[in-house]
Amino acid sequence: MPSLKEIKGRITSVKSTRKITSAMKMVASSKLHHAQVAIQNMLPYETMLEHILKAFLAAEAEAQSIYDQERPVKRVALVVFSSNSSLCGGFNANIIKVMMKVEEALANELGKENIEVYPIGRKVAEKAQKLGYNVKCNLADLVDHPNVNQCIDLAMELGERFAKGEIDKVELIYHHFKSAGSQVLTHKTFLPIDLENELDRDHERDLTTNIVTKQAQDYLKEKKKREKRGNKDGEDEVKPLNDNFIVEPDINTVLSQLIPKMGHLMLYTALLDSVASEHAARMVAMQTATDNADELLRQLTLQYNKSRQDAITSELLDIVGGSVNN
Repeated sequence: MPSLKEIKGRITSVKSTRKITSAMKMVASSKLHHAQVAIQNMLPYETMLEHILKAFLAAEAEAQSIYDQERPVKRVALVVFSSNSSLCGGFNANIIKVMMKVEEALANELGKENIEVYPIGRKVAEKAQKLGYNVKCNLADLVDHPNVNQCIDLAMELGERFAKGEIDKVELIYHHFKSAGSQVLTHKTFLPIDLENELDRDHERDLTTNIVTKQAQDYLKEKKKREKRGNKDGEDEVKPLNDNFIVEPDINTVLSQLIPKMGHLMLYTALLDSVASEHAARMVAMQTATDNADELLRQLTLQYNKSRQDAITSELLDIVGGSVNN
């Protein structure tokens, strides 16, 4: 049985750790709020661009662009989002696990030399280099400082290489932010852009709170059920803005400008979702660590009090025994 001094030392150590985890949880909560604001500021542009594209597609079913044409896949690029630091639960481990699974499947089909990785985050960059994959760049600074211009530059580089035939497919692997307590691991195609699936993607996000509660989770589940019922009833059917609108010079030229902008938005949205998910995962992990520290402190305090009581009882028995002998 440990001595009182050892137990007291453990209590002091756990209290110090609890202070750190509690402070990290508060910092993550603050950063999550800023990430939610960034997503909220991006949503009006996303909504309008999506509305325009849906209107054009509803009016011109035959409209096409070089960025939405499929072709035989010989070379694939993966854009993978992770964090730069640890202590965020299974956030990085889940991303790396999916990346390795996708790379293994592609390597068996195309060969390892035909897979390129664009890592956004230090953790996934280190893992990809360790596995020996062709790492094209390292954009770790984007995780700490999300920048739309850098996302546009990356999207333009990928688009140019896709147009020239240097790569035949680009895929994204990231966490989609739904709420502080729910981040969905997402693997989807970036190029060629599947406009129908992309425009019908999940828009469900809770950007109003960074507190994880059971009521919040129940609200999200009920909201999802209502949206499914609404889609079945045809409430989300898209119609042309105007059957007689005129597009100059032609619909395909306009789409050739709008679709790249959709690609820029997809990449930037994935980055913001990943950053928000990272802070949410770290907040939850630090909250769990703080709760565990509180429970451990309770157990250690109880053990300390029991040991102290046993020591006092033993001393009293020694005193009483000495008095009787005298």
